[in-house]
Amino acid sequence: MRDTKESRLLLVLLIAIAFALITVDIRGGEESPVDGARQAAASVFGPVENGVASAVDPVGNAIGAVRDSGERHDRIAALQQENTALKQKLGSDDRNRSRVRELDNMLKKAGTGQYGIKGAEVIAIGAAQGFSWTVTIDAGADDGIRRDMTVLNGDGLVGRVTTVGPGTATVLLANDPDFTVGTRMEKSDELGFATGQGDRPLAVQLLNGKAKVRTGDRLVTFGSAKDKPFVPGVPVGTVVRVDPAGGDLTRTVYVRPFVGFTKLDIVGVVVQAPREDPRDTVLPAKPKPTPTPTVTVTVTPSPTAGADAGQIVDEQR
Repeated sequence: MRDTKESRLLLVLLIAIAFALITVDIRGGEESPVDGARQAAASVFGPVENGVASAVDPVGNAIGAVRDSGERHDRIAALQQENTALKQKLGSDDRNRSRVRELDNMLKKAGTGQYGIKGAEVIAIGAAQGFSWTVTIDAGADDGIRRDMTVLNGDGLVGRVTTVGPGTATVLLANDPDFTVGTRMEKSDELGFATGQGDRPLAVQLLNGKAKVRTGDRLVTFGSAKDKPFVPGVPVGTVVRVDPAGGDLTRTVYVRPFVGFTKLDIVGVVVQAPREDPRDTVLPAKPKPTPTPTVTVTVTPSPTAGADAGQIVDEQR
């Protein structure tokens, strides 16, 4: 449209009419004379608006989904962190419970044998050179630890202290080839000397070459003069193999130690020996043998068995 006086006049007229209609519509309320026209327009343009809304809504939904996805991602991440922390806590609790059991077993052993012990934790293992088997514990001279003291745990004999520092000490383990301890057989009191063989059973030379020994027999420490380096009565292990008696002055048996040397954690250093030899009292109670079930089968003859047998005899005749 060209910008002329007529077009300007028409524009002003249309604006005036629009204001007049708005004024009449506002003042008329629900009885507005343009209400019918509004409804007609709604019926015409409503489907178009719905179509446009349906086309636009997926975009809006996608935007909302992205926003909600971020929130969900943050929530999932938070839940994963809580789950990880919970697992760590449970693992820590399991670990603590395991250590409490170890400590409890060790204290029971010490109480039964009347050993005065100083608890310690294994903090390092010796360099794996040759057949050296040693560990370092977090107790030393400041804690009353001295060289040639017996070391045990809840299972039995661990070793002896060889080197002492102010706050740490080195323990030579009982399975080291340089380790030797006097032993005494349970019940029979046969004496011998056990020597470490690394990850193999201890080799025990019994002083009596004719000693009667069986697999499953158990040994404890015999003890040393003035209880150093070994106090008496500490469980050593169980016989797993016996060499045949060959008429020698000594006899060799092989003993599986009670202690698992590859999983040491809590140990006790005996700082005070018992007043009396505990002998076999520190050994755990032997497990009761599991009874072997027996099955009795009873054969019941068939009622017709006699008749069948008679029939066979008659036929043979």
